[in-house]
Amino acid sequence: MRILQAWSVLLILFILSPIVLVILFSFGNNAMIGFPLGGLTTHWYTDVVKWGPFQSALKNSLTIAAIVGVISTIVGTMAALGLSRMRRDTAGPILLAICLPMMLPGLVIGISLLSFYVSVGLTPSLLTVILSHLVVTQPYVILVVYSRMATFDFAVVDSARDLGAGPVRAFFTVTLPIIQTAVIGAALIATAHSIDDFIITFLTIGGGNTLPTLVWGMLRTTLDPRVNAISSMLIVTTLASTIIALRLSRYRG
Repeated sequence: MRILQAWSVLLILFILSPIVLVILFSFGNNAMIGFPLGGLTTHWYTDVVKWGPFQSALKNSLTIAAIVGVISTIVGTMAALGLSRMRRDTAGPILLAICLPMMLPGLVIGISLLSFYVSVGLTPSLLTVILSHLVVTQPYVILVVYSRMATFDFAVVDSARDLGAGPVRAFFTVTLPIIQTAVIGAALIATAHSIDDFIITFLTIGGGNTLPTLVWGMLRTTLDPRVNAISSMLIVTTLASTIIALRLSRYRG
């Protein structure tokens, strides 16, 4: 048993070590990525924040993530509400079809979407990136909200309707307050996934950069220590958003 426990600890350390090293090197004073660090500093963070390409990429990432988060949440919540009113044997196959983008490799989805955009005359841009992200983020929203609606008591909604509330008023005064934590959690998951995506973004963005594509471009030219600073920001943002989302949505695996 102790051997298995020790093996589990070593495996966890092996998995987490690249992330820890990226964050550690981002505070190293040495211009070369590696040991020794040459002391601790926040110079790379202050330098990268003032860097023009980073500011442009950050603006693009935040714009895309905000739009994707809002649209995914609204459309995904509406779809989840509709599915929750269906019989389980009917909703099951529909959910399976909706989840296909989550199961397919990002490379396959990216190439397929790029081919589709070219065939309909859409030039790769931030718009095509947003549309592409919606394909892969909405299933997360639908699944999270649908799992919350599985235990929802629709009798409270029916009571509100019997007392004269319309469908919209019943949703905003009864349904939404009950499921709002799941909705917020789903929105954070969609936003974090959009910020962190590289493959689909790289294939559909055309010109310009987001933070992941900026990091990729920097790695192709030189091992700039600013890469670690940008990567650390992405890691912290993604982890924080995911943890908050899982707690709000009461995810149980």
